[in-house]
Amino acid sequence: MSKCICKENILKVTPYQPGRPIADVKKDYGLDNVVKLASNENPLGCSPRVIDKIKNSLDELAIYPDGACLALKDEISKKFNISKDMIAISSGSDEIIDLISKVFIDKDDEVIMASVTFVRYNDTANLFGGKPVIVPLEEWRYNLDGIYNSITENTKVIWLCNPNNPTGTIFSEEEVINFLKKVPEDILVVYDEAYAEYAESKKYPKNSHKLVEKYNNLMVLKTFSKAYGLAAFRIGYSFAHPNIISYINRARGPFNVNSLAQIAAIEALNDDDFLKKVYENNIEGKYYLYEEFDKLGIEYTKSEANHIFFKLDRNAQEVFIELQKKGVIIRPILENHLRVSIGTMDENKFFIEKLKEVLKD
Repeated sequence: MSKCICKENILKVTPYQPGRPIADVKKDYGLDNVVKLASNENPLGCSPRVIDKIKNSLDELAIYPDGACLALKDEISKKFNISKDMIAISSGSDEIIDLISKVFIDKDDEVIMASVTFVRYNDTANLFGGKPVIVPLEEWRYNLDGIYNSITENTKVIWLCNPNNPTGTIFSEEEVINFLKKVPEDILVVYDEAYAEYAESKKYPKNSHKLVEKYNNLMVLKTFSKAYGLAAFRIGYSFAHPNIISYINRARGPFNVNSLAQIAAIEALNDDDFLKKVYENNIEGKYYLYEEFDKLGIEYTKSEANHIFFKLDRNAQEVFIELQKKGVIIRPILENHLRVSIGTMDENKFFIEKLKEVLKD
């Protein structure tokens, strides 16, 4: 086809590049053992309770899911002590990011975001004709003052990611509250905390859902894909003022979250013991990788998430490829920066072993 028949905005977006699948790398390089530490997945999988519940729910496949996700909203409402009309359920955070952009961003609206953060904020702004306004990170942390100073009469949405992907850095509860106090009420602030369950710092906002009761222009995004280990089910949830939730519900598909995902999420949400194991495994792996990076003289950013952002004096894409040849998949981010997900201790040790080989080569 010689002439483009799509919307002009679509040409501004590069297709999202997920972490390479294990099967592809095995096939490409003739390997039997491949470790994937590229997509911030949970190396412990999901709660065993989820597996048992799903096995006993397979007779429901011919029935449409509950379009309102009522049972799951009930559980979330009880766990967080928040009204059900302030909860939205989505097919992962990806869908809610698309829906927010679809509902709130019009042609030429300005959308503020950090320079190195989750790429879908920028992509969806472009898809719906918005103008991304990029604010550089400072020492790989969000510059909230810089974001506030970038607000104009055309600003419609502000994206905040805390802990940030890919850097793993955070801003404190005090910082986010001071920021929210200043932002005009007609600007939607989207606070994405996909990695909140991994945060170790006492300064991290542990009860951000409480902020939506005070700030009517705030939307908090959460997910079951990371700490809960349900990435394959594509299910996330959000908190916001009932009016914002109402707007989102007008745009979402009628059966956007499948039945098994809803069942899995309810079971996962109530298994605190499994979540504790996930957190402890992440802490152990994080400090092991810090120690090994220190020994190797590798510059890295201390993380509050389940991944570590690090720098090499080598081209990131080349290191990415050479590690694949040795059976390790990580993620190139910038010219000489990469991100590695924290795995099991065996996976972390395998990664360090192969990284040493690549650096020696």
